[in-house]
Amino acid sequence: MTWPPSATPGTLADPLYYLHNFRFVLDWVVQRYPDLLSDQEQSLIGTLRQLPEPTQALLVRMVMRKGIHFRADRLDYQEIGTTEAAAAPLLEAGLVSTNPRLAATTLGSLLTVAELRQLAALHCPGGTLARIKRKRDLVETLQRHCPEDRCWIEWWPDAPTALYELRIMAFCDRMRLMFFGSLRQEWSTFVLAELGLFRYESVSFDKGSRPFTRGLEIDVWLQLHQCRDRFEQGEPVATILPDVPEAIEDSAWIQARRDRLLFQLAYQLERQDDLEGAADLYRGIRAPGARQRLIRVLERQNAIDDAVALLQQALVNPESEAEKQQITRMAPRLYRKAGLTHEKKQQTPAFPEATLTLPLSNERVELAVVNQLQQPDAPVYWVENTLINALLGLLCWPVIFEPLPGAFFHPYQDGPADLYRPDFFTRRRAAFEDAISALQTPDYPRLIVERWESRQGVQNPFVHWGLVGRELLTLALACIPPTHLEPMFRRILFDVRANRSGLPDLIQFWPAQNRYRLVEVKGPGDRLQDNQIRWLKFCVQHGIPAQVLYVQRSH
Repeated sequence: MTWPPSATPGTLADPLYYLHNFRFVLDWVVQRYPDLLSDQEQSLIGTLRQLPEPTQALLVRMVMRKGIHFRADRLDYQEIGTTEAAAAPLLEAGLVSTNPRLAATTLGSLLTVAELRQLAALHCPGGTLARIKRKRDLVETLQRHCPEDRCWIEWWPDAPTALYELRIMAFCDRMRLMFFGSLRQEWSTFVLAELGLFRYESVSFDKGSRPFTRGLEIDVWLQLHQCRDRFEQGEPVATILPDVPEAIEDSAWIQARRDRLLFQLAYQLERQDDLEGAADLYRGIRAPGARQRLIRVLERQNAIDDAVALLQQALVNPESEAEKQQITRMAPRLYRKAGLTHEKKQQTPAFPEATLTLPLSNERVELAVVNQLQQPDAPVYWVENTLINALLGLLCWPVIFEPLPGAFFHPYQDGPADLYRPDFFTRRRAAFEDAISALQTPDYPRLIVERWESRQGVQNPFVHWGLVGRELLTLALACIPPTHLEPMFRRILFDVRANRSGLPDLIQFWPAQNRYRLVEVKGPGDRLQDNQIRWLKFCVQHGIPAQVLYVQRSH
């Protein structure tokens, strides 16, 4: 597609920046998804474009605010002018209505405590209202006396202001989804965080890379979102399940989203002791952790043979290191219940540990250790998860920003939307293998440094620019051999969500000897987390120098 589209994003110096951003989104969707817009949606977009500018601005102000009901006296914007005049074309076009029907519960977000007390006195005769201080209690009183919906002027005949109801929020949400790929990203997020404040990698947005390829995928995404909202609001799983849409087998990212929702529903059933219902859901999904939960449910159902059989499958072919770690802990108990002998495999060599006594003050214990270990010929840096991830992100930069379907929705993404999906690496396997193969050549340090220089400040989910300076980068490339970088890179890419964190806190270099060590720091009373244990064991297995340093407070 042509980039940029005909409309351009606004700048915060423009009073109507939010309107320009809204137009930008609509133009983007029209240009990228012309075949997925219905006749009704295209007609509505045409209607919006024909509205007077103050009217468009008022509409977008409503869209960007929470809910669909708005008091006219709270829509006061200098750049728009008189609210009633700007709203008239919206009412005429049917985009907004006035005097909507409302439940008593909706009034709480529209009225002050004093106004609610006034309405309660009108609709709840004989009630003792003077003692009611909280808004929630006033709303409950109104709801108890007036359980049916009423028009705004029925609730408040002498209301000093009109009340508008936005009629096109579903359309706006659909446009927002088609642009952002998520409804968790609000219009205001786009304005304040995505626009102009950061630099983004240029990505090719051709038809073949579109996340949505047909309207059905958008419909299913929205249905899944509604089901998830209902679940988060406390609705019972039993009433939600019938509305969960069928799977779209040829749309992996939509399928993954459906599996995540069903995992949440299954876990809720498990917590409520509906073990049969939970097991049925766990069996039918491929969400990370589902197999582990199913083993636990089978154990609780006393189906020990089935649990052991599934556990053995997982031990042979674990979905992740986290799953293997958890089921390995479960194995002795399940084998004992099944009357089987559990053969312990040869233990991984323990990782090195040491103790250091320091006069700790209010500073972070990691900084105290840095100051203690620091030497002129052996500098120490507190890097935690930033350094190795940054080296990976710089080496594999073009692969990370490859415009695969479902990866990039709009030009303001810091990375692919499927970064944490289990198939992130497999979808790009050939490209990643090609990028990682550069480690076998003497030229890879130059390639990484050139990327660090040329892409400086461009957003990348693996690179935190303020934490990886040239000095640190130069030392890392000189002291960390490629035979150590490659296995660490592969481990992160195998499961980005789990393995991009848990790396040791510090790194110390000996430049004269071209060597280094990683140090995990644990202060008094602190203990290793599971992902840190996995990284330390991994380092031992691959000959990567890493140790745990337990810090004690000197008296």
